[in-house]
Amino acid sequence: MGVEAHLTSPGTAMGTVAYMSPEQALGKELDARTDLFSLGAVLYEMTTGRQAFSGGTTAAIFDGILHNAPTSPSRLNPEMPAKLEEIINKLLEKDRDLRCQSASEARADLKRLKRDTDSSRSASAAPVDARPDERRDRREDAAESRRSKSGALAAQTDSSDSRLVAAVVKRHKKGLLAGVAAAVVGIAALAYLFRPALPPPSVSSYTQLTNDAVRKGLIGTDGSRLYLYDGSVGPAQMSIHGGSLAPIPSPAGLGTRLAISSVSPDGSKLLVAQMKGLSGATVPLWALPTLGGSPVRLADTEGIAGAWSPDGQKLIYAAGNVLFISNSDGSASRKLADLPGPSAGGDIRGTSPAWSSDGQQIALNLRDSKNISHLWELSSDGKNIHEMFPGWHERAGSCCGSWTPDGEYFVFESQGQIWAVREAGSLLYKVSREPVQLTAGTVSYSNPLPSKDGKTLFAAAGFRRGELERYDAKSKAFVSYLGGISAQDVSFSKDGRWVAYCSFPDGILWRSKLDGSEKLQLSSPPIYAMLPEWSPDGTQIAFYDREQGKPNRIYEVPAAGGAPQELMPSQTGNQEDASWSPDGSQLAFSGAAGSSTAIHILDMKTRQVTTLPDSNGLFSSRWSPDGRYLIAMLSDSSGLKIFDFKTPKWSVLVNGIVAYPCWSHDSRFVYFLRGLGSGTVFRIAIPSRKAEQFAGSSDLQITGYWGGWLGLTPDDSPLLLKDAGSQEIVSMRWTAPQ
Repeated sequence: MGVEAHLTSPGTAMGTVAYMSPEQALGKELDARTDLFSLGAVLYEMTTGRQAFSGGTTAAIFDGILHNAPTSPSRLNPEMPAKLEEIINKLLEKDRDLRCQSASEARADLKRLKRDTDSSRSASAAPVDARPDERRDRREDAAESRRSKSGALAAQTDSSDSRLVAAVVKRHKKGLLAGVAAAVVGIAALAYLFRPALPPPSVSSYTQLTNDAVRKGLIGTDGSRLYLYDGSVGPAQMSIHGGSLAPIPSPAGLGTRLAISSVSPDGSKLLVAQMKGLSGATVPLWALPTLGGSPVRLADTEGIAGAWSPDGQKLIYAAGNVLFISNSDGSASRKLADLPGPSAGGDIRGTSPAWSSDGQQIALNLRDSKNISHLWELSSDGKNIHEMFPGWHERAGSCCGSWTPDGEYFVFESQGQIWAVREAGSLLYKVSREPVQLTAGTVSYSNPLPSKDGKTLFAAAGFRRGELERYDAKSKAFVSYLGGISAQDVSFSKDGRWVAYCSFPDGILWRSKLDGSEKLQLSSPPIYAMLPEWSPDGTQIAFYDREQGKPNRIYEVPAAGGAPQELMPSQTGNQEDASWSPDGSQLAFSGAAGSSTAIHILDMKTRQVTTLPDSNGLFSSRWSPDGRYLIAMLSDSSGLKIFDFKTPKWSVLVNGIVAYPCWSHDSRFVYFLRGLGSGTVFRIAIPSRKAEQFAGSSDLQITGYWGGWLGLTPDDSPLLLKDAGSQEIVSMRWTAPQ
């Protein structure tokens, strides 16, 4: 089997398979000893002519690396010194604690072997009238020494180490490889294994290109123009150097709501759709010429969003949970892959699928049950679909990625910042596959878009801000509330005189009167406060801390001010969504049961914790004001259950995606959102189970930590956090070491 067969396959552990260490094969955390194992595999192959671990399949190679010792090197090469075999075996130890521990240790072993070898050769040096073949060997040794001293690779690796390995290997490979070839391979192997780390990419020279402060999203570029969505004018285009926006009118027959998914590689046309009804519904796809003209229907394609391949020959588009591929004109459409998750594709703010520059890979956003976007990848033949960054920033998600034109980097957004990950390998440098953060600060960045020439990175930049809005039943509209403060997770004291809230987006807990007077800060960073709840007597406020890198913990702080204290410091696991019983004697919360989610009750006097029966798989509980019921969401947010303390049993209250359920103050209704990002409020009656749309509009843009939030005022008027942030398009100089 050729060397090519042992190279890394997509979706496997990272590295060249035949030279992987056991910890690499298992996907464990790596350190310097991993490279030393690879060095041992290279030395083994150089001295024996065979790979240490080989097999007909990748699985067979992995099995050998993990469980089998390679054939003894001296058995394959009887001329090998015992000391060299000992060094190789030490480098190939499967337990890295028993392996050679550092490059300096390996270097010392090899230098010692070289010294001993040189000493023995000097003691038995041939006389002046040595035989011709011996004189030829000495001339080759001298020539090799001169080549080593030439310093040709000095700029790439430690030349003394290179000569050391080359010399040792050369002297013990007669009959297998020529001495010169051994030296070259040795130097190359050492240069590769001990090459320096590749410096990270960076961005600089920020330039603001727009000036209207409304929400924006980048869609694509043809090299001279940027195509984007603007909250004031809709789909638009502009010069890559800035200036005024030129709206893209909707052609006759496509209605007034035009959605653009992508730009063709040659910049001649846009992939557009007529928006109808709810966002995410599949609609017919069209090609709209950028220089004017009538739109062309792309056969019978219907989807959410799509993109043309880099060569312009293929089109991919998402429809529901299926990804389709067709010819560029929409003909010969067929299913490419089934997609995991409740929804796929994207919207007009730039979450369309993306092709790699060579057309071999496709990246797209898939939303999980909590409406959090994660980046997934599959090959262009529809195989090997996998999450690109599993477990990385899981709660914040990742979105909107694109490859740079040279295919060496993939840029994307997460946590309000732009990140880049190296995709291509390097002969001269070690490459990290961990994402590198490119932007930072109070400005939030999204929709990264590399320029056609690879020298610039465009993005939407802005400040996140929300404005509290209350639904007015008389006018049937949302109006400013509490001065329009930027706050989420608002909670009112039982007497309705005081309010507690978490400022958005910085997550600081505040308390004040309804008119904003007597304002008091109750928490400070690094605590990120969420979902405060007043105790029934109004003296305490319970909340939970969602601090990055730490388990979520429930705190209690006096409403009059003081240091927040953990309520259950000895409990393991996450603790979230505290909800007081009406008499204040108990606190319901979710988490704290290992890796599973369940509803638990904390007795405030004894501090004992019990678990509600049959509550596994539930979270975010809310106690009814009359004390009879407890509602909780399914762990994937796909429904709402209600627990009756009289029966006591759980039953289904709502099916379908729900978010932020709230009890009315008379315990007659439960209000909720139909998924995060939705501005439409529903409510369901207790106990008739009759549901109805109560307030809001699908056109209302809302924001919050999870993309939305819902609360109720003391008179049961719904509260939403309207998105009032500002966004502009910016350009940045892109610098990426090669």
